[in-house]
Parts: sequence; C-alpha cells; structure tokens
Amino acid sequence: MSDIFDTSQSFSELGLRQEVLQGIDEVGFERPTHVQASLIPLAISGKDVLGQSRTGTGKTAAFGLPILHLLEQGDAFGALCLVPTRELAIQVAREMDVLGQKTGLHKLAVYGGQKIDIQAKRLERRPEIIVGTPGRVMDMHRRGMLPYDRIRIAVLDEVDRMLDIGFRDDIRKILGAIKHRHQTIFVSATISEEIERLARKYMHKPVNLSTVDAKSLTVSQVRQSYVTTTAWDKRRMLRHILASEKPELAIVFCRTKATVDKVAKDLQSHKIDAQALHADMHQSKRNRVMDRLRAGELHVVVASDVAARGIDVDGITHVFNFDIPEDPEVYVHRIGRTARTGRSGRAIMFVEPEQGALLMGVERLTNVEIDELIFDDFEPGPEPKAVRQRRAELDLERETNRKNLGRTVKEAPDETSASDEARFPGGVVPKGLPSKRMGGRVRGRRR
Repeated sequence: MSDIFDTSQSFSELGLRQEVLQGIDEVGFERPTHVQASLIPLAISGKDVLGQSRTGTGKTAAFGLPILHLLEQGDAFGALCLVPTRELAIQVAREMDVLGQKTGLHKLAVYGGQKIDIQAKRLERRPEIIVGTPGRVMDMHRRGMLPYDRIRIAVLDEVDRMLDIGFRDDIRKILGAIKHRHQTIFVSATISEEIERLARKYMHKPVNLSTVDAKSLTVSQVRQSYVTTTAWDKRRMLRHILASEKPELAIVFCRTKATVDKVAKDLQSHKIDAQALHADMHQSKRNRVMDRLRAGELHVVVASDVAARGIDVDGITHVFNFDIPEDPEVYVHRIGRTARTGRSGRAIMFVEPEQGALLMGVERLTNVEIDELIFDDFEPGPEPKAVRQRRAELDLERETNRKNLGRTVKEAPDETSASDEARFPGGVVPKGLPSKRMGGRVRGRRR
C-alpha cells in the first residue's frame, strides 16, 4: 500500500480549506496518494504543474481538490477541465461533485451526444466548474455560452490519450484562446516529448512532477498472464476463462467497435451478463451501461479503448486484453482499470501464435516477464473452412515458387537452342547484358 499512499501525511496537512476537508471525510478518504500529496500543495499555491502518475493513483482528486479549494461561489466558469471522452467527463464531474458537496460550487459536464439545448440551459446558471470534451467545449464557446475570459484554472486530464485520439489542434486552439494569465495543470499517465512541448508553450514555469518511472508504469498489484490461442478460438477461450476465474467485475478490451459488438453478443448468447461500450453507441445507452456498472449490477463490460477512458470504477477485478494492442502503452492504460487505489487485480492477455513480437514489446515496456496461463481442460474448436482453404492456397503457392526457383537452365555458350532461334529468327542471340545501359532513364524530346 505504501507505493500508492503517502502514509506520512494526512489531507489536513496539505493546506486544503475546511469545507473541502469535510467532503473528503464524507467519502471516507483517509490518506492521500503520492501524486495527491505532491500535486495538491503546488496547485493550491498557484503554480502551473505538469503531473505524471500511473493509472489508478487518484489523479482526479489530485487536481479536483485544489480547484475546490481555490474557487468560491460566484466564480462563474472559473475552472475548465478538458478530458478525452464523454464517460470521463461525466465521471470527473461526478467525483468533484461528491468531493465538493460542502463547498456550494456547481459543476457541469459538457460533452457531445447530449442535446445542445440541455447543456445550454445549464450553462446559463453559470457553474463554477466545467468538465468537458474539447469538441463540445469549443462549440459552446463559439455560441457565446462558455466564455474563456473567466477561466482561472485550466486542467488537461489524460493528456496522452487526448493526443492519441486526435485532439491536438483543439487543445492548441482552446489553450491559445485563453489570453489572460491563469493557472494550468496537465495530468497524464505518460509524459511524451509532445506533451512537454505543449507545456513549454502554454504553461508558465511549470513544475515537472513525476511520481513514476518507466520501470514502474504497470500497477504493481496487477497479476499479469497471457494465454496462447488462435483467432477463431478467442471467444470460446474467453467464455472458458470467465467460467474458470469467476470475476466479480471484468472489462474485456477489443481493438475495434465491430469486435466489441461481436464479443458482447457471443457472451450474451451463452447467458453471460455482458454489455458493449463504444463510441458509436447512443449516449443514453452508454450512460445506462455505466450506471449499471457503478451500481454493481453488471459483471462484464466489453469495451473499446476510447470508451473505456471513462471507466474509473472501484472493484474491477479482471482486465482481459481480447486483442493485444499494437502500442504497449495502451496495454498499460488498459490494465490500470483494475488494482486501483491499492487493491489487487488480474490481467489476462490473448496472444495469437504470430503475435510474439507484440507480447515482447509489452514485457520490455513494463519490465515484467509475463507468465503463460494454460488451461488443460480447454477444448479448441474446429479450424474454420475458410482458414483451411487459405492455408492450402498458401501451401500451393509456396510449393509452386519452390519448384520455379529450383529449375536450372543448361548453359550452352557455343550452341544456340531451337527455342532461341525461334525467339530471334535470323538474328544474333544475346549472351549477356549490353555494356552501356540507360539505367531506366529515357531521354524525351523537347517541345
């Protein structure tokens, strides 16, 4: 637990005002995490902060508590928190609402997928704290409903993910449009060179705060394993592992939205309570899935990476990498959904026979040798007909190429074969390449 929490300090020693401390007591927080103990005093002193900490260490409270401390009732649009996804906007606003229940401050989540009119009416009430996705924040600003000139604190949460999913230009436009002096906080699980360039351009003498090094990116409480399986057996293997492990709450990560839907439907068809979660779903349906998840009424969520950024729920016991990601850092973010705030967790990765290089990439980044998980009682399914046919075609193609390469031509330097005479009737049969060649260059006529 000491690698997550700073047991030498209490929240009351961090300089937070009484109303904020009362909210902390209400939710039952006892000791700050390391990132909270480091970031909160810097933030409440007004400094710009570039904060790095691994997933599951309480980053939302690390920037949320200083906002609640610094703003007062009536500071309309005083804080703007940018996040990459709708779910995360809702999650962050909800957590700040709970932590700030004694402050009287109002918070509003602004995101795409909900009617403009609904959010416009709520913006008219001039809330002190706005949590939103970049696209909807820019839209509301263009409509004159969300002024930037009142912002005292600008926070970018999950900066690395926002850059990954294409919010670079939006971030620059928003930060560049805040012309007056204000406080800026970047929070991210990883800090890339691009994030540092953004910090140098849009922050004033930022304090670079890192509570994690490259070798400890993976949450230490996560027990990691991989299972070798073929593409056509992955869904069967997933069902087998779910029956064997009996997770209380599991997230299954897939690479594409189409795979998310297929896997969720397969589990449902086998009487497993599972729901899909991806960006193409209507927002109301996504909200229902998240509500069931937070209420403990749902045991398996099949999700895409973008949608899962908003899954900040305690009690996730298992993370399944149904599709191993191309980027090892995505793997780190995924397994960070479990083992949050000191709890233990389980991560199982599905690896196809030709994906050994991807597995090695994950092991190099996390500095962990991941154990193979073998299920002796698993019965593989039959190889699909299409796979057999394709393999037969490839085998035939390889055999044909081998035979062609194995053919030899008998050289007869002083004799001309009948086939050569047929190809060059009455002429000289060439015996080699010309001494001078154009090298592929053709001289064209001037016009």
